[in-house]
Amino acid sequence: MKKEIISTKDAPQAIGTYSQAVKIGNVVYLSGQIPLDPKSMTLVEGEIREQIHRVFKNLAAVARAADGSLDHIVKLNIYLCDLSNFPLVNEIMAEYFSEPFPARAALGVASLPKAAGVEMDAVMVLD
Repeated sequence: MKKEIISTKDAPQAIGTYSQAVKIGNVVYLSGQIPLDPKSMTLVEGEIREQIHRVFKNLAAVARAADGSLDHIVKLNIYLCDLSNFPLVNEIMAEYFSEPFPARAALGVASLPKAAGVEMDAVMVLD
């Protein structure tokens, strides 16, 4: 199958040797997004709430660039430096997703790039 690289200026540009997303057939693999502002490429200011919102906005921008939306996400992986923020992730996620919710994993990690408090990656299936 042909591999298509997905890229958008509406989400942070890759800061390493990876693509924002890769599409194979009708499946799109979205790379991990941290709470970087796509224009300034700096971590959003504020508390973890703002970081979580920014990550969902970044994922949504990459999904749109692949002709999809957050509704097309079937698997979401969440990485948190502080697992006590997991209830807040659930609260905010309900603002971006509706039932049926995607499959999901949440992992506690020691650290993330740029000292972010949260990172998420996803798998999306297009109609």
